[in-house]
Amino acid sequence: MRLSNRVKAVSPSMTLAITAKIKELKAKGEPVINFGAGEPDLPTPDFVCKAGKEAIDRGLTRYTPATGLPQLKEAVCRRFERVNGLSYRLSQILVSCGAKHSLYNIIQTIVNPGDGVLLPVPYWVSYPEMIKLAGGKPVYVETREEDGFCLAPDRLEQAIKDNPSVRVLILNYPSNPTGAVYSKDRLIEIADVCKKYDLAVISDEIYDVLTYQGKHISFASLSEDTYKRTITINGVSKAYSMTGWRIGFAAGDEDVIKAAGSIQSHSTSNPTTISQYAAIAALNDGVDWESYMRDVYVKRANLLMDMFGRMRLARPFRPRGTFYAFVNISGYGLDSMSFASRMLDEIKVGVIPGVAFGADEWVRVSFAASKDDIVEGLKRWQEWEAGF
Repeated sequence: MRLSNRVKAVSPSMTLAITAKIKELKAKGEPVINFGAGEPDLPTPDFVCKAGKEAIDRGLTRYTPATGLPQLKEAVCRRFERVNGLSYRLSQILVSCGAKHSLYNIIQTIVNPGDGVLLPVPYWVSYPEMIKLAGGKPVYVETREEDGFCLAPDRLEQAIKDNPSVRVLILNYPSNPTGAVYSKDRLIEIADVCKKYDLAVISDEIYDVLTYQGKHISFASLSEDTYKRTITINGVSKAYSMTGWRIGFAAGDEDVIKAAGSIQSHSTSNPTTISQYAAIAALNDGVDWESYMRDVYVKRANLLMDMFGRMRLARPFRPRGTFYAFVNISGYGLDSMSFASRMLDEIKVGVIPGVAFGADEWVRVSFAASKDDIVEGLKRWQEWEAGF
């Protein structure tokens, strides 16, 4: 059977493929330390699970409105107000099957064939493929470690001048894979460029509560102008350990949200009903859990950085958010795929190669792992490094 041209242009997710290999080895009984995970290792909170079970017991298992339960949209609005300082109406909220689904719907809604979409590098692996599926063109803008892997406004403006087709900018912070966090001053500089060139902005802030330095600042909260031109993406996966529940949401311009909802109504219809009721509990009652998770991952980040400090060749960027450390491995003389493959084969430590994020001299190390696994995995890495 013939494949469509659009799907031929899409590459499979390298992170999911490598994570699957790690899990396969663990299932076979191999002593693998998994630093590849893109999800919290902490269990879903009991009060969230209880809400899901109660939904089943009450027979709340039928269709909901395609764009999500009104009660959930209300909880989403309250959370945006509490965490991000953003005020939205229910008509400005789309609830989807995970934040990835929200992103896909929005990109399909605002990107036309031939439109350029700006992506700071390193980028999350799915952004380029989603852009291609919409007929758009990824336009890559390099960031620098000395800038904290934050997009520089002069580089942003130059990329726009070099690519007149650019219509959209995607921001992701705290960043997967780097753990970078933007200051308010830098965001204002970027906002000025976006206003000058009338760019739409998709701001993916799924890791907002996992910010370790200062307070997370939402791009849409900067001004009336950024509020109007920004679609903010978030969800319950990272902040509440609910990756498998698949609930994400988008907020912004009412016309865009309505159009994205139409796309969703013809693809998945509503997100899982049971998960929506669990998400209501997470958003309404999860403040203490957010703080608990942040404290857990701050301690693990400090442990990781302390152990990397004893190594010769691995050079990590200190994460300012998320549960990822981005580690420069150029000193080993290997590309990131070879490096990751050898680590997994030789010492059973799994990391994600940076080539998946557009940065082949780096690997992503997830510290969504237990303290014991972090210590054991880094000890193996230290001993392995002695052979270089």
